[in-house]
Amino acid sequence: MNVIESARALGKALQEDEKYKRFHEASKANDNDTVIQNKIGEFNMLRMQLNQEMQKPDKDAEKMTSLDNDIKALYDEIMAMPVMVAYNDAKDELDALLSSVNYIISMAANGEDPMTCPEEPPHGCGGSCSTCGGCH
Repeated sequence: MNVIESARALGKALQEDEKYKRFHEASKANDNDTVIQNKIGEFNMLRMQLNQEMQKPDKDAEKMTSLDNDIKALYDEIMAMPVMVAYNDAKDELDALLSSVNYIISMAANGEDPMTCPEEPPHGCGGSCSTCGGCH
């Protein structure tokens, strides 16, 4: 098996992982939640209004502050919705898995043993094994 075939096998294994499945389901739930999608649309409209106000030569500071406050409040509301919380939690788990995979591959590319390398960089790791002796 060559490297590309191994990468494809890794991609297949990733899609079979529970973290991927949770993220995929959470993403679908998020996309299909009309309340969240409407709130996101409203959020984007407010951002466009704020951007338009910022482009004006005679900016209305009071209106900009009001729009900014509305944007922040709506963002907080969206991020607190249970479907969005589940989506973000699932995304964080998948991102952590991908980060571990990338770290192991990077360390292997630097000559480290992928079978004994840790799943994440040691705290304060700058990516250069010359400073700490590498993964042992």
